[in-house]
Amino acid sequence: MSTSVYPPQIIEETNLGIQRFDIRDAMLASRELELSGPVDSESVAVIIRGILYLQKVDAAAPITLFINSPGGEVSSGLALYDVMQAASCPIRTVCLGLAASMAALLFIAGDTRDMLPHSRVMVHDPLISGGVGGSALSVKARADDLMRIRDITAQVIAQHSGMDLEQVFEITARDTYFEAEDAVAAHLADRVINTL
Repeated sequence: MSTSVYPPQIIEETNLGIQRFDIRDAMLASRELELSGPVDSESVAVIIRGILYLQKVDAAAPITLFINSPGGEVSSGLALYDVMQAASCPIRTVCLGLAASMAALLFIAGDTRDMLPHSRVMVHDPLISGGVGGSALSVKARADDLMRIRDITAQVIAQHSGMDLEQVFEITARDTYFEAEDAVAAHLADRVINTL
């Protein structure tokens, strides 16, 4: 038997009577978005739509993006990264729990980057998804593309952390976890916060 998890509902009494709405609507009205779960085309599309909408509403007011994600698709993550960089609104990222892999890159790219005390950031080189097979030329093409993506993601981390590329390649050669205070010390985050 499968059970679905429904988002919490807010019930409010207004002059129109009792109103019921999704908590995500209330977050959007407060200029808050959430990346929870894998970075994929669906989750990224929701956040991109939110950023574009909020920018139309007020092109200068900050947007907060809460992140608790194991990472995911590089192409989807880079699409969101590009929108974050192109948006006129400053985007504050807040790490809740874990921002790993592509989610870490998105967290690090925030204009202001906050972490809750027990949250962590994990960075590593891009991974090959699925088996690698086929002709020697197709395997080489895949390897070349992976190295290109590695260079792109390393440059993004370097740009937003102030590290040089050699430092980034050193920490991304393996899964490297940063506790909240360590992430601040490494310039992957700006501060540890106790209140939202």
